[in-house]
Amino acid sequence: MPISDFPAVLQPIVQKGMLQREFQNGLKSMLAFRAIADREPFPNSVGETITKTRKGLKKPVTTAMDPTQNTNLDNGLTPSTFSVEQYTLGIDMYGDTTDLNIVTSQSAIANMFLANSYTNGIQAIQSLERIARNALFFGNGSDLGGYISGNTRVITALAAAGTTIQVDDIRGFTAAFNPYGQIAAVSSSLTMPVLVGSTVYTLTGVTPDATNASTAPEGGISGTLTFTSNVSEADGAAGSAVVALTAPKVLRPNGKKTTAALTASNGTGDYLNMSTCLSAVAKLRNNNVPPAAGGFYHCYLDENQRLGLFNDQMFQRLYRGAYDSDPARDAQIIELAGIRFMPTTEAPQQTLEGVGQIHRAIICGQGALIEGDFAHIEGLPVPDIDKSETAVVDGIAMVTRPPLDRLRQIIAQSWYWIGGFALPTDMTANNEIIPTATSSYLKRAVVIESMGLDD
Repeated sequence: MPISDFPAVLQPIVQKGMLQREFQNGLKSMLAFRAIADREPFPNSVGETITKTRKGLKKPVTTAMDPTQNTNLDNGLTPSTFSVEQYTLGIDMYGDTTDLNIVTSQSAIANMFLANSYTNGIQAIQSLERIARNALFFGNGSDLGGYISGNTRVITALAAAGTTIQVDDIRGFTAAFNPYGQIAAVSSSLTMPVLVGSTVYTLTGVTPDATNASTAPEGGISGTLTFTSNVSEADGAAGSAVVALTAPKVLRPNGKKTTAALTASNGTGDYLNMSTCLSAVAKLRNNNVPPAAGGFYHCYLDENQRLGLFNDQMFQRLYRGAYDSDPARDAQIIELAGIRFMPTTEAPQQTLEGVGQIHRAIICGQGALIEGDFAHIEGLPVPDIDKSETAVVDGIAMVTRPPLDRLRQIIAQSWYWIGGFALPTDMTANNEIIPTATSSYLKRAVVIESMGLDD
């Protein structure tokens, strides 16, 4: 595209690709949750969704055929088929822009031009990282929620046994898979088993509160759960754990059942430890979840959780003398017991009244998240009147528009991304197919909640 409409001092920057390099440097400057995602092209338009269908397997046959039934055309066999499940992937457009007024010195224009490009790159990757993180932990808008969904607690104690309880967050309880592998609302005809306290009850309905009182992060919704039978007073006590049996696994140090039960006490509280991390990996392996890139399960955690990990005696024994590499000496990325520990500043934070600062690490296997990138972002039609320069870096478009205002003084530097993230389910991988499998719909990651050392 012609660049003659740009100021002369900026034309060499664009011609030599310096602007693109500045933008790309920004993209690589931070560790991103986006790296977890398996990426695939999305051929549809903005605002549309694709329904993905994943087939399961048939359970093994361990009973011998009855010889007396080996007759007729079917030889005594009854046809069977595999089960299926569906999830949706949708895309939207995200972006931002910066204006550069060229009524200034030539050197200042060039410096600001590159600075804007770099800053746009940082903003773009932080935005995509946050979108990916939110989809992973809290869901992408689907009724199943994310990897902390279906794990909550009673917030109002039952005065007497009853069929309803009030909980802190209803995400993960509102929908289930029907017999056709489709996600549908929980009802009397599509129920969900839920552990309340120490007893499993059958959930038939969910009602959000008119006034939201949830303390859960990133859009928690308080509400009422309705069951087919009475919940006992003991199970319905305030603070009792409420966990859907189809929910993802959420672990806490020292066997704590709820987020509100976590405590911090002079270095001996519920801090991240190696035992909990190994338990998370065991759950992933029991579901036969493959490791992420490089043959390790990736653990994303913040610095305060990592401090707790370094304070753990089991971790110290395993780590002592194990490495002599620069990354190990720098303590940036640690590979231990099949886990690659990767610090990030984007791990979700929560301040819970009466408890303190809650930290959440997540240990992921392959396929925990899917990124759909708009397939035609590099081939979008551009009007002849538009002489903008467009560069696509890692699926993100950077657009530099020459001055089109009345005084021909303002250059627009913008970025946009068209895509979305989805959480693939593994409902069909049940214990009839994999004997050690859990009943969770989402099996490819495990969240670990803990207190943070040195908060």
